[in-house]
Amino acid sequence: MAAQTVASTTNSIPAANSVDLGPAAALSCRECGHRVPLGPVFACEECFGPLEIAYDFSAYDTEELRKRIEAGPANIWRYAPLLPVPADVVDKPNINPGWTKLVQADNLARELGVEAGKLFVKDDSGNPTHSFKDRVVAQALEAARAFGFTTLSCSSTGNLAGAVGAAAARAGFRSCVFIPHDLEQGKVVMAAVYGGELVGIEGNYDDVNRFCSELIGDPAGEGWGFVNVNLRPYYAEGSKTLAYEICEQLGWQLPDQLVVPIASGSQLTKIDKGLQELIKLGLVEDKPYKIFGAQAEGCSPVSVAYKAGHDVVRPQKPNTIAKSLAIGNPADGPYVLDIARRTGGAVEDVNDEQVVDAIKLLARTEGIFAETAGGVTVGVAKKLIENGLLDPSLTTVVLNTGDGLKTLDAVASDTGLTATIRPNLDSFREAGLG
Repeated sequence: MAAQTVASTTNSIPAANSVDLGPAAALSCRECGHRVPLGPVFACEECFGPLEIAYDFSAYDTEELRKRIEAGPANIWRYAPLLPVPADVVDKPNINPGWTKLVQADNLARELGVEAGKLFVKDDSGNPTHSFKDRVVAQALEAARAFGFTTLSCSSTGNLAGAVGAAAARAGFRSCVFIPHDLEQGKVVMAAVYGGELVGIEGNYDDVNRFCSELIGDPAGEGWGFVNVNLRPYYAEGSKTLAYEICEQLGWQLPDQLVVPIASGSQLTKIDKGLQELIKLGLVEDKPYKIFGAQAEGCSPVSVAYKAGHDVVRPQKPNTIAKSLAIGNPADGPYVLDIARRTGGAVEDVNDEQVVDAIKLLARTEGIFAETAGGVTVGVAKKLIENGLLDPSLTTVVLNTGDGLKTLDAVASDTGLTATIRPNLDSFREAGLG
């Protein structure tokens, strides 16, 4: 690919800010385009729309940027030139997530009827706290440093709580995180072990999130960086690194199809943003791709809206074993609908039984033990293929965003010993194992 100079992706950028967040130039409203200087804000003052990072990539030469990335560390900071972080981010104490495996899943492909060499699993269970949330928290931590926060906090369905606890411990921050009181015990333990404060809220995730929004406006929350509230524009950018890694691991090529789980919907929207940035930067050749969203039937507001042809996502009360996806009022739901329709994808859901079956299928075929969210994406991929919506002849990437050790209860009831025998060969043969 010939070298080229990339035009700026920003217009009417405000004056330089006092913080150093690399190529990040401003915050821009996704709805009305209003721009404000970089800061710990997440809603537009003009229309209350969500703010996101606007960049100035005008100085980058494509081939020089590619070489810089490929020479970078084996974590998300190889993409520092494309993220809102200072140039010296690699020298700061962080959990340094990313560069997880892209597994060519030929055994799973045979089971699903996909052509050999065409199906991949992006396995983000290999991150420091065993979920993709390490990516977004590492990004939010750098913003918290820049803005002088001393406490790192969040509302969480489980994985994020652990990621915040670990990142805060590593960086010397205080942490105080809030979760629904009835989370899986494994996730509670993993969030608490890092020594921060872990607070259970009586209610579901949406109740927890509302409480955190109130705390931000209270004097008690002064000096607190809530990674998915007042630091959300920076936090969300961490999901782009999934898109960057997938394309680089495919030899700087776009996948044809992606299946992405939906909780708030931010991961899916930022993966699309990352793919679009790679196209604009000339790092990948532009071609069509489809993005499919995956939800659990017991919390499927985006899927319901997609199938009904609606643009508005109506909240639901979650009731599913896939608790990491149990957000009944997903903030990015309408944008997920836009992306699925624009790319020619879809949004689908599977029930809890199908989630469990998919977890076992992935483990049996590829040796990857996914948490329930991974069961959702594999289950939805299977359903999409069966319904003729996902082309089995095209390069497809399915995301597994967490480790099955966090959600053991989902498969524990019918998974266990094959047999119990006496310590001799006769007993071994009697059990039919010889």
